[in-house]
Amino acid sequence: MALIFWPTSEVDDHPGEDDHAQEEASTETPEGVITLSEEQISEAGIQLASVRSGAAVELVFPATVAASPTASARIDARASGVVRSVGKTLGDYVARGETVARIESADAAALASQVSAARARVSELSAAYERERRLFEENVTARQDLEAARANLSVARSELQRAQAAVAAAGVSGDGRSLAVTSPLAGRITAAPIVLGAFVDAGEELYRVVDPNGLQIEVALPSAEASRIQPGDEAVLVVGDGREIGARVRSVTPSLDPESRSATAVLSLSRGVPGLQPGAFLQARIRPSGEIDRDRIAVPEDAIQVVEGRDVVFVRTKTGFQAREVELGTRSAGQVTILSGLQEGWRIAVANAFLLKAELGKEGATHGH
Repeated sequence: MALIFWPTSEVDDHPGEDDHAQEEASTETPEGVITLSEEQISEAGIQLASVRSGAAVELVFPATVAASPTASARIDARASGVVRSVGKTLGDYVARGETVARIESADAAALASQVSAARARVSELSAAYERERRLFEENVTARQDLEAARANLSVARSELQRAQAAVAAAGVSGDGRSLAVTSPLAGRITAAPIVLGAFVDAGEELYRVVDPNGLQIEVALPSAEASRIQPGDEAVLVVGDGREIGARVRSVTPSLDPESRSATAVLSLSRGVPGLQPGAFLQARIRPSGEIDRDRIAVPEDAIQVVEGRDVVFVRTKTGFQAREVELGTRSAGQVTILSGLQEGWRIAVANAFLLKAELGKEGATHGH
C-alpha cells in the first residue's frame, strides 16, 4: 500500500533553539505527519533528544588480520628421527593436546629404557627394604640400616616418576620406538611442511596452528597520526563484504618502525568473526578519544528508521512528529553521522522511534483506501 506523506505542520518551538530554521525546514519539504499528544507520546515510551552538532572524529587506516601471540603456535619435532605417521593436514582442526604426527627416534628408545631401568631399580630396593624391615622387627639389624634402605627406595621411586613423566611428555609409544607430536592449542592448521617418511632434525617445523578466536588487528599509523591514537579508543573494522565489526585499541607501539616510519596499533575484536583469516586486509576507522568534529551531526542509531527504502528521522512538531529524510554517514559505537536532513536544535524521537514508523504506516494505509 502506497505511503501517503501529508503536508507538514510546524516543527515544535523551544526556547533557545533556531525556530526560524525549523519552520523553514518543515514548510519547504513535505514529510509524513503523525498527530500525537504529549500524553500519547509519554504512554508509548517515545523518548526525545535534541539534535546537537559534534560528531566523533574518525581516522581511516589500512589494517591487517594477525594471530595474537597466545593464539598461534609452531609445532616442531621434539627429536631427530623419521616421520612415521601424519595425522593432520593443511586446514584441519586440531584439539589441544591432540597427536598430529609420530616420529620414530632413538630418543624414544632411550626414554623407554630409562623407565625400565628405574622400574627395575625400584623393585630391587623394595625387596631390600622389606628384608631390612623384617630383620629390624626381629632385632637383627639396627634402625639406621632400615632408614637407609627406606631412603634408597624413596630415591629410586622418584627416579621412576621422573622417567615416566618424561615418557608421557614425549608421547613415547608402547613399543618404545616413536615420539608423539602434539598441538599445544586448539585451532586450525595453517602450515604443514611435514612429509611422511622424511628425516627431521630436532626443532624442525612440522606444523603451524592458529586459533581463529584469538585474532587481533594490526593497524599501521602514519607518524603524523600516531600520537592521536591511544589505548581504549573505539574502532570499526570494515571487511570485504561491507560488514562492520566493533573493535577497540589495545596498545600502540611507543616508537616508529625505522623503515616504514609508522607506528602499529593493535586492535582487539569485540567478538569472534567467522571467515576472518590471518593475513587478510581490512579498513579500520578509529575514533580518537575526545576529538569532536563540530561541523557534523550524530544521532543514536535507534532514531534512524527506514520508510519505503528511505532513511528517515522523526522530528517533533507542535502536534506530533514529521518524518524527515536524512543522508547517513558512518556508524560507530551506536551513533550515526548525519550528512544532511537535520539541523541543530530540532528535537527528534530516539527510543521507540519504530512505533512512529508503524503509526505512519497505519495512517498511510487508511488514507490509501
